Amino acid sequence: MTILVTGAAGFIGFHLAKRLLEDGSKVVGVDNINDYYDPRLKMDRVAVLEKHPSFTFVKADLADRAFVERLFVEKGFVRVAHLAAQAGVRYSLTNPHAYVESNLSAFVNILEGCRHNKIEHLVFASSASVYGANTNMPFTVHTNVDHPVSLYAATKKANELMAHAYSHLYGLPVTGLRFFSAYGPWGRPDMALFIFTKAILAGKPIGVFNNGDMMRDFTYIDDIVEGVVRVLAKQPEPNQNWSGDNPDPATSYAPYRLYNIGNTNPVTLMEFIGLIEKALGKEAIKKMMPIQPGDIKKTCADVKDLENAVGFAPKTSLEHGIKQFVKWYKSYYSYE
Repeated sequence: MTILVTGAAGFIGFHLAKRLLEDGSKVVGVDNINDYYDPRLKMDRVAVLEKHPSFTFVKADLADRAFVERLFVEKGFVRVAHLAAQAGVRYSLTNPHAYVESNLSAFVNILEGCRHNKIEHLVFASSASVYGANTNMPFTVHTNVDHPVSLYAATKKANELMAHAYSHLYGLPVTGLRFFSAYGPWGRPDMALFIFTKAILAGKPIGVFNNGDMMRDFTYIDDIVEGVVRVLAKQPEPNQNWSGDNPDPATSYAPYRLYNIGNTNPVTLMEFIGLIEKALGKEAIKKMMPIQPGDIKKTCADVKDLENAVGFAPKTSLEHGIKQFVKWYKSYYSYE
């Protein structure tokens, strides 16, 4: 079958496309290769994918409605994995309009493409950031998430609502995945692991936000991809027990589902830094800093719904994952 992977030059999109190709699918990857971070890294990811004869790359902006309409008609997709988005909590403080165009306008175009072309299943990337001001741990998809603390999180919550509307109106099977701090080889340069590794190797200080009083549920990229692949193959069905008197946010009377994909084992920021230091064999110069606007102090995923639905829960240890990232980083940037 032919699967559309949007954001194919991005971190998760690249790994997902690579896995789908290895599993025997044809993949059309779309990405606008913007300069939010180094476009060379994005193009190098695409170059890896283009070695596979079943991969087609299209450089384009999904906010272009006419392009998206043509794409769906011409390529004949069966399933869609929509991972393209303007990422980053802090960037949304200074460039809010980029999030409206990439995360809202583009998503409407994808929904319309799926609706008019009878797509079997749309899976889209949400984010753990939607939990916002919630503090009841672990985060479960069955609680309301109505208090985002960043525009990025608000756009991801909006995506979930938009997707449900299309599932209700047109019977579109759609699943949203809330990713928890994805990391690993070929990762994003704006993420903590990349930033810290680069600075430590260069002998420069790292910013330790909220004086280290932060916890994150870091999830290795292979686990993220395994979850996405399994969910893609499982078309959601209406929940026959759903009730408007006691509405469950994670399910619906429509073919709609939400799942967390997280490691379920959060670590402190200082533990995280310690594992990077161990993998690099070099101590970090730490600069203690206040918490940044839009940041969440702690994340922890409840993945029971994912495990019950597809028989999988992330289990890769943070120590192993960081070692794999450091190995890739040193190779990619030619460190001895």
